Amino acid sequence: MKRPAAEALDELMGRDSPASKRSRFDDYDKSLPLRTGGSAAEGNSGHNGIDTHENGIDAAGQGAAADDDNDDYLDDEIEEKAPLRQAAPTEGYDDLYLDTIDRNVLDFDFEKLCSISLSNINVYACLVCGKYFQGRGPKSHAYFHALDESHHVFINMGTQKVYVLPEGYEVRSKSLEDIKYVSDPRYTRQEVMDLDRKPRAAFTLAGKAYTPGFVGMNNIKENDYLNVVVQALSHVAPLRNYLLLEDFSSAPELVKRTSILFRKIWNPRAFKAHVSPHELLQEISLRSNKRFTLTAQSDPVEFLSWFLNNLHLGLGGSKTKPGSSMVQRIFQGRLKVESQAITAKADAGDRLRFEEAAEVKVDFSRFLLLTLDLPAAPLFQDEQERNIIPQVPLTTILSKYNGVTAQELNAQRRRFRLVHPLPPFLMFHVKRFSSNKFVTERNPTIVTFDARGLDVAPYVEPDPARPGEPIWYDLVANVVHEAVRAKEDVADSAEERKTWKVQLRDKATDEWVVAQDLFVEKIRSELLYLSETYLQIWERRRELPPPPSAAQKGKGRG
Repeated sequence: MKRPAAEALDELMGRDSPASKRSRFDDYDKSLPLRTGGSAAEGNSGHNGIDTHENGIDAAGQGAAADDDNDDYLDDEIEEKAPLRQAAPTEGYDDLYLDTIDRNVLDFDFEKLCSISLSNINVYACLVCGKYFQGRGPKSHAYFHALDESHHVFINMGTQKVYVLPEGYEVRSKSLEDIKYVSDPRYTRQEVMDLDRKPRAAFTLAGKAYTPGFVGMNNIKENDYLNVVVQALSHVAPLRNYLLLEDFSSAPELVKRTSILFRKIWNPRAFKAHVSPHELLQEISLRSNKRFTLTAQSDPVEFLSWFLNNLHLGLGGSKTKPGSSMVQRIFQGRLKVESQAITAKADAGDRLRFEEAAEVKVDFSRFLLLTLDLPAAPLFQDEQERNIIPQVPLTTILSKYNGVTAQELNAQRRRFRLVHPLPPFLMFHVKRFSSNKFVTERNPTIVTFDARGLDVAPYVEPDPARPGEPIWYDLVANVVHEAVRAKEDVADSAEERKTWKVQLRDKATDEWVVAQDLFVEKIRSELLYLSETYLQIWERRRELPPPPSAAQKGKGRG
């Protein structure tokens, strides 16, 4: 039953409205006692300007009614508070929500951007649906996602710590170690040393067998030119080991993302048998001013040159000092260039030659890549009216660097020769495409070679310390070109589309694998040269120690 008013409503007409409750509540001094007794008039005036009626206290001091009015006041005036955050899970509930994690939808290869704000700062991945969100505070996108979708487990993509939202405490469960490892694989020195020594077998979540280091790569649209280069470089042992073991947390973004991709390629505990270069591609597109993108086909050799030079600078390399980064210490060599102006004299064979009387200018230059020129393709057809596909040995086109064969360019006659010491790895670019203002032509000549035991000593300046000794190189990776018709319905007018694949050697089993985007399969070493070779990486064979002499043998027996 409502309490009757202390004064008639008519008596209050014409008076000014009282101040708001919040204003009087703020002015209230809690140190002063509140008078609950006295007449109705005193109750209206109150002490210190406080209307006792408004605070639920009448002249008779009826406490029960005061409590009811105070409850209504608190409901109206209470301020919204932040939800309770926990520093640790409730006792006995350490594994709460962990059963909602779905490992099949987790894919950490994409660029770490919030799916709502597109920010790359403080990004968390939802372990239930795989989406990225920024932050985990009470007003963050991850927090609202946890409330809206009831997805409660998130991993910080920078620190690899797992949190439960909205409570906000960290989860320290060993059952999450596989997710942390897939997100950011780490290797010990012994594990890296065993990559090329022991055969490896691994299995995905679906039970599919795969070999670490020989996995497919997503071709998002037209980025197979990048896939083959990254696959080839990931099998250059010194570069791979360096990017797998070193800490690049403070390195430039290009180096950091290259390292992460290499670590995922060799991951023995992957959830899927393929990786995506999306994160690295976004950084490359940004750094190259969209010269290399995932939507337009590019030349693998052009990309390789840009990539290695920028990787060299990102690793602290100098533009002037040779051998200042791991990239140059692996690939950089020296080349002797002899140049001479072309004169009107000719030899007995009516060919221009290097003349003893003419001045010969000698220069030394450094290289990361050696270009090999193919002989011109034939113009005639055979008796079956089909074009003849010529073949040329690799040693024949390497004769460009024997120091004898001359090339003519811009009224200059030049000849080249490699100089000791040779780099640990040699890269050959077979120049297969030529273009002019109107058309780009492809030379289909097949380059024949043996994958083991390429002797490059004939193309190197003799070493006085070891005259006549062979210098052996073995093939590591072979990038090949494959022409595909863009329109199969009109064969005559169809344009050719370039596709790329890479052949890789597994050192642990001495077998060869061909990788084209997501497809990975074995191939016989005798069939490697049947495709159109475009880029090759050769590794110098380690020199064995010399056999002991007779005197040393005698000392050993003694």
